[in-house]
Amino acid sequence: MIKLIVNADDFGLSHGVNNGIIDSYLYGIVNSTSMMMNMSGTEHAIHLAMKYPDYRVGIHLVLTCGRPLLEDVTTLVDDNGHFKSLSNLMTKNISLDELEREWTAQIELFISSGLNPTHIDSHHHVHTLKELSPVVKRLSEKFGLPVRRNGSIGIDGVESFADISLFDFYGEGVTPNYFTTLHTRIEDGLTVEIMCHPAYLDNILLNGSSYTYKRLDELEILTSVNLPKNIYLL
Repeated sequence: MIKLIVNADDFGLSHGVNNGIIDSYLYGIVNSTSMMMNMSGTEHAIHLAMKYPDYRVGIHLVLTCGRPLLEDVTTLVDDNGHFKSLSNLMTKNISLDELEREWTAQIELFISSGLNPTHIDSHHHVHTLKELSPVVKRLSEKFGLPVRRNGSIGIDGVESFADISLFDFYGEGVTPNYFTTLHTRIEDGLTVEIMCHPAYLDNILLNGSSYTYKRLDELEILTSVNLPKNIYLL
């Protein structure tokens, strides 16, 4: 038997993303999500999460999208005060103190909303970068939160959110048979997290992300698939 966590990333990015994620929970197999705390749709996402207290909601730490919550984190931003893009991110130039303060602010804002976080992951998987792992470890310990693995690789001394985390339900990997054939490549008895990005399209998403129309395909599959008997939602 495979235990399955289907986690929708980018909760809070926009209203269209938020509504797609909630519909994938209410009418599909998405049973977990992770919220961005610095985006235009964050307040809307908090409101939705409060309506569904049984929904597993974690924190999607951000370093490569939008603006930071704090102002005095100069090594994290470009000349316009925005986080640097993933392609321009140079971890060797980042102050780990600034990063820890910013990510702490994101987690504390989540908690101050009245929600209880279930786990930590990050936008563009930046928390898996080796240079940043000391910060992730301290935050995991401070807040008592498990952390998403990078495939089967975890951070030493840090509790993992699942035994393995898969990132291939994305782009060309978004296929109708993805979940029905999962058991052919995953060892029985494991807890598996599948990353996904369901959404309805809106202007914020279309203008702010390179991953757009495929999110509609994800939404359709996630709300229509029937899982095999040897896979169950955790």
